[in-house]
Amino acid sequence: MPGSDTNRDASAPESGIAAVGELEVHYLDWGGDGEPLLALHGLASSGHWYRRVAPHLSDRYRVVAPDQRGHGATTQAPGGYDWQTLAEDAVRLMDHFGIARAPVLGHSWGGHVASNLAMRFPDRVSSVVMIDGGFQDGGLLPNPTWEAFRQRLAPRLVAGTREEYLDRLAANLSFCWGEDLAEIALTMVHEDPDGQMRDNLRPDNHAQVLETMWNEPPSVVLPRITIPALVVAAGPRADRANSQFSRQREVMVAAAEAALPNGRVHWIADTIHDIGYHKPEELASVIRAFLAEP
Repeated sequence: MPGSDTNRDASAPESGIAAVGELEVHYLDWGGDGEPLLALHGLASSGHWYRRVAPHLSDRYRVVAPDQRGHGATTQAPGGYDWQTLAEDAVRLMDHFGIARAPVLGHSWGGHVASNLAMRFPDRVSSVVMIDGGFQDGGLLPNPTWEAFRQRLAPRLVAGTREEYLDRLAANLSFCWGEDLAEIALTMVHEDPDGQMRDNLRPDNHAQVLETMWNEPPSVVLPRITIPALVVAAGPRADRANSQFSRQREVMVAAAEAALPNGRVHWIADTIHDIGYHKPEELASVIRAFLAEP
């Protein structure tokens, strides 16, 4: 497999570019001789999301985390944000690394990509872990309309200068903030000519993603996944417990568990959507235990 280096520090991945179809895909590779493990990030994120988690997996697994199309440092493709194309992107990347079959992780929207990869290419995926994702189903909202779904998953607020952007994140994530999170956050955005920060994922591409999620929801995909599947759900922190948002998430997670023929759910208590930032060791431990099962 390209880029293998067993002497490399597990906490410092190699950064590379792979020609994948019409894309130039940026990826992080933690190397080593372990079993390959493909790690897919969430919407408007990047492969750097796994930088706190991967070191806790890299003694057993070779973690490869790409920036998916339109994200991070990968090509800003004008289309291809449907599940089939996104799954094909992942398969082509696996081909680039000579990976015949592997477990796949997916955080948030990446959980949806991972589940679609498992459903569409079951011979390439040995098991799938959806990290607080893959279960967001617009049909289960209290008001199950396209407009309600679109508003719920509207682009996050990215505004202000670099300093203002990071200060806002540092305040929101004060309980787990560090310089590494500042570095990670900056891989997801860019500075426009006026010195304002903007998401790397363009608004029109974000819109395509939401249309795909609405038109082909988990209720269609999950029942067709026969390989072992795990949903790792983020239990709310005290200030969000029993909120309508949290209760609705519980409904969606339960529906996902019921829909998966060979799946189950593990809740990580008192955390945030970005579990990998807040509780990376616990998340990695849950993943390792699941993947080690016969």
